[in-house]
Amino acid sequence: MARSRQEVLRILEEWGKRVLDQIEQGQEPVLEIPSRTLSNTIWDPVRRLLVLGPDKMKRRFLDLKESRKFMQTMLMLKLIVEAIRENVYPTIRDLYYNGKHTIMYVDPKGRTFKENTWDDQQESNAVIEDIEVATGLLREEMGLSADVKGKVVGPIIVKSRGFEIDATRLGDAALSLPPNPDELEIVKVEAEYVLVVEKDAIFQRLNREGYWKQENCILVTAKGMPDRATRRFVRRLSEEYKLPVYVLTDADPYGWYIYSVYRSGSIKLSYESDRLATPDAKFIGVTASDIIDYKISDEYVIAATDRDIKRAQELIRYPWFQSDAWRKEIQLFLKMKKKVEIEALSTHGLKFLHDYLKDKIHNKKWIE
Repeated sequence: MARSRQEVLRILEEWGKRVLDQIEQGQEPVLEIPSRTLSNTIWDPVRRLLVLGPDKMKRRFLDLKESRKFMQTMLMLKLIVEAIRENVYPTIRDLYYNGKHTIMYVDPKGRTFKENTWDDQQESNAVIEDIEVATGLLREEMGLSADVKGKVVGPIIVKSRGFEIDATRLGDAALSLPPNPDELEIVKVEAEYVLVVEKDAIFQRLNREGYWKQENCILVTAKGMPDRATRRFVRRLSEEYKLPVYVLTDADPYGWYIYSVYRSGSIKLSYESDRLATPDAKFIGVTASDIIDYKISDEYVIAATDRDIKRAQELIRYPWFQSDAWRKEIQLFLKMKKKVEIEALSTHGLKFLHDYLKDKIHNKKWIE
């Protein structure tokens, strides 16, 4: 259940008050924040998730190496608390601009220096993530938003701010997900499964061709690498409605990694895997072996680049790609050095994509 704005505000204020208490007691103010590093990201084979490990870092105000980060964290905390108190919902870009300013100071030798609170948005975004992981709050709960890419169509009715939206009655359009899908009340679901499509163009095509009507399924896309809102919505459909989730991407290492982000979580956001990842999601294609099994014409096959090869070599080392099926697919890719897009299935005719999807799903030709 989503926490109220008042509860979120209380948690943030209490976290900030700990710093004030340290100062009033004559102690050096120190922030303790779980470490969001690759070395502290752990693969949990039982839960089939990437999770954050136990390591924590201490951000000290009196440490010259940490003081800037300390002040950035307190500044961002102030901006977020003020936004909640004023009942506004800023974007993470708003916070970057609102908090960006230059501090002038003079050193003991009389020299004047300038210091930016943060130099770019990547820096301010990292501070928001630190606050998330330190407080156990998500940015969506704090009322912060970023660009949301997710679109949904199919037999599902949701309620947003008192208005019911039927995702079967949007014509060629689709339901756009809000920054915090937990605020959507799912009124009714009558689907058999969820099909997550990597590419927006394929999503649009399947929508216009009525694939979701034929299969009584929900179509979802995030137009490439999924954002948090789309991942959360897919997780809700799997967790709350026990719907099978299938993922369709291009047959290349980048598409396969997109699948793993939906299924197992991402290294960067491992602290949110419990909320965002869908461990039961299955990959239906396109696989490297599909090039052979479905006799995809050489005219549609693309030579893998050095970058593709390097990425595949990285994937095969990840613990969450260690199943026999995935090792076989990646090794075959490295051997053939070939990749294909979803559209390559059109080598068998423009209607073949539907047959391919139905064959893969109903005959259980998926991999995990």
